Amino acid sequence: MKYAIIGYPVEHSLSPKMHEAGFKAAGLPATYDRITVQPIQLAESIGYLKNNHYDGWNVTYPLKEKIIPYMDVLTPEAQRIGAVNTVKVQNGRLYGHNTDGGGFIQALLSKGFIFEGKEVVILGAGGAAKAIAAALASLQVKMLILNRSEEKAGTLAGQVNRLGGNAASGNFARGCWLEVVDLLIQTTSIGMKDEAYTIDLQGLNPSAWAVDLIYHPAVTDFMAQAAACGCRSMNGLDMLLFQGILAWEFWLEQKAPLDIMRKALQEKLEGNKG
Repeated sequence: MKYAIIGYPVEHSLSPKMHEAGFKAAGLPATYDRITVQPIQLAESIGYLKNNHYDGWNVTYPLKEKIIPYMDVLTPEAQRIGAVNTVKVQNGRLYGHNTDGGGFIQALLSKGFIFEGKEVVILGAGGAAKAIAAALASLQVKMLILNRSEEKAGTLAGQVNRLGGNAASGNFARGCWLEVVDLLIQTTSIGMKDEAYTIDLQGLNPSAWAVDLIYHPAVTDFMAQAAACGCRSMNGLDMLLFQGILAWEFWLEQKAPLDIMRKALQEKLEGNKG
């Protein structure tokens, strides 16, 4: 069996280590490759993957939306999000799936978070925000989507509402939500490489959960600010883990070795720090 991750760049991806550990634990003779693919190479690369008998692959930036026309079948999750991060080859047909939103939901559920009736604020309106918001649309939550471009936030809120969700939009300058939010999700690139977080979280509801999708550094300035307010904070590593678990199970139709894949992910991340 052969699997891969495609996109650009992929050389620092943690996915190979995680999936290879899962294959080994399950006794499966499978490999997982990194394949650099830029958008202009996509059609040729899909031909290569099919001709070389890959059983499936993960899709990362900047290909998640661009790969959709090449799919024979889209799962409901991929249709709702409008992006594909996992492809399965079955009987010569390409099945496009998306585990990003489900991975986020599973990560929070694994920590004991209860979504029903909660006030959720999403910071950012890019691809990650779109996947999470689409997944949250099927849950009984009230969403507020904030972005530097309020127009972009409004577009995403409209998409969520068309999916049956409950979403409003605004920009980062309006802070009246701080005291009432139950779940604050940071989906932007602000805070990577130890840079300071530029949104003031002072006054944040101390019973809120704060999630930063960044996982390196392990504790971002956003997380530190939230913790200083008394909030429970977490990074994006568990989302990465659970989207991988869901992809693994989509490919193989068997339960993934969660603890082993988590350990491999953590060890790889620690090694990358060195």
